[in-house]
Amino acid sequence: MWVITVHSKEHTRMFEFDTEREARETFEKIQGNKILSEVIYFNDSCLAIAAV
Repeated sequence: MWVITVHSKEHTRMFEFDTEREARETFEKIQGNKILSEVIYFNDSCLAIAAV
């Protein structure tokens, strides 16, 4: 999951995305102080296979 966090004097807003591509496209369009983060869940089944 990808998250964009946008900070302003009045608000902090967070937007969630399923794909990196979707998040990066939106990130370019948003104005202001912003952070793009990838959230990784360690109980995700695809990570368990890669760790074996």
